[in-house]
Amino acid sequence: MISSAEKSMPAMLDDFLAFTLAGNRPADAAHEGECASGARWTWIDDGVLQLEPAASSGGVGHSVLASAGIHGDETAPIELLSLLVRDIARGQAALACRLLVVLGNVQAMRESRRYIDDDLNRLFSGRHAQLPASREAPRAAVLEQAAEHFFAAAPDMPGARWHIDMHTAIRASVFEQFALLPHTGAPLSRAMFEWLRDARIAAVLLHTTKGNTFSHFTAEACGADACTLELGKVRPFGQNDLARFAGADAALRQLVGGGRGDDGLPLPRVFTVIDQITKRSDDFELLLASDVANFTAYGRGTLLARDGEYRYVVRHDEERIVFPNAAVKPGLRAGLLVVETTGQTHAGLR
Repeated sequence: MISSAEKSMPAMLDDFLAFTLAGNRPADAAHEGECASGARWTWIDDGVLQLEPAASSGGVGHSVLASAGIHGDETAPIELLSLLVRDIARGQAALACRLLVVLGNVQAMRESRRYIDDDLNRLFSGRHAQLPASREAPRAAVLEQAAEHFFAAAPDMPGARWHIDMHTAIRASVFEQFALLPHTGAPLSRAMFEWLRDARIAAVLLHTTKGNTFSHFTAEACGADACTLELGKVRPFGQNDLARFAGADAALRQLVGGGRGDDGLPLPRVFTVIDQITKRSDDFELLLASDVANFTAYGRGTLLARDGEYRYVVRHDEERIVFPNAAVKPGLRAGLLVVETTGQTHAGLR
């Protein structure tokens, strides 16, 4: 039975995804309010919603930005975030922190496309200014501003700022669910690895150079403990088996609700980027099967790509390829090469 409080809940909170896809906006005088649960909400922008605990809940220890849909066709995490908003509003999920929910590339979501003109997840840290004609560029600027404003009100101390950016992958993976951590030069966070363990993430990929992804931006510019999650396969809205994402969903709800994880589980395996394959021209060839899985291993001496005089040959006893994609535009990454560094990484966590 639906309670009277649920009946009076704004449609935006009951189905944030449908509200956003429809292009709806709150009336000028209704950009903020209080949920039936007592949590406070503020509509920031199209697909951007802030939630705060009820005033009676006491001090707030951390702030969490949870994002999905940076690629518009990666639908399962978008659906999970919409359900999280609904459950917090109804009082069916706990909220013990400030929470910013971001649905990223809304126009691409509406068109069931990865992006319209340019990959939004390559336009952060100011790179959007280099592509003023791109329809993704204004959105990158809006999301940067929203993240900076949100984290400016959070304490600047370890563990106080979190960003979980959820994606699904184009292709299969040896590790179906894995995470990528941005490179900032700061020590790696044990708390982040423990959260990834709780999310049932099997492997973590460590970047070794700075990038232009959303999680790189929030880590570098906002001081957040940030990660990008790859949680499974791309599927259309309504065709996802959300049970397959239960680990990440439960861990996110635990993070925003103040719960505790399971210390008995092992930490994820770790792989560090040692090189990348870059598409230099339209003559580029990626010498792999079109359906090769992420984290497929190759031995020393294997030729993986060529482009004119350029060759990529495996130099280590074993290298694994992640995100192989020959269809990117010239100048962009066509694959990452990683080696396993589990032992030394775990030993250096703080």
